[in-house]
Amino acid sequence: MTDLPITSVAALLNGALLLALTARVIFYRRRDRVVLGDNGDKVLAKAIRGQANAAEQIPIALILCALAELQGAPGGALAPTVVLFTLGRYMHGAYFAVHGLHWRLRFWGMLATLVAQGLFLLWLLAAAL
Repeated sequence: MTDLPITSVAALLNGALLLALTARVIFYRRRDRVVLGDNGDKVLAKAIRGQANAAEQIPIALILCALAELQGAPGGALAPTVVLFTLGRYMHGAYFAVHGLHWRLRFWGMLATLVAQGLFLLWLLAAAL
């Protein structure tokens, strides 16, 4: 069996974030009895998009990280990339979860996410060659 310690930590931290963002959407839906969509509620719409964005970004990053780790990418390259990605996801998620946070948190969070995903691609390519 092959261990993936770096990917496992990334999955744990980012999975916890996705769970928290999902729980927030469920809370708003139950509180306001919204079965489908956002019922025109801007706070719920924002929570839904934050959760959806995490659900869109986290899986591909974890796949890229796991593949790079399996191909033998150095942990010294992957670990900081996981930190950057996770920090970016938490910054981005915080903007969507906490009312009143400045939009720049979202910007920097998404930038960190995209840079980390690019680095995962680079580490995967380098390890595969």
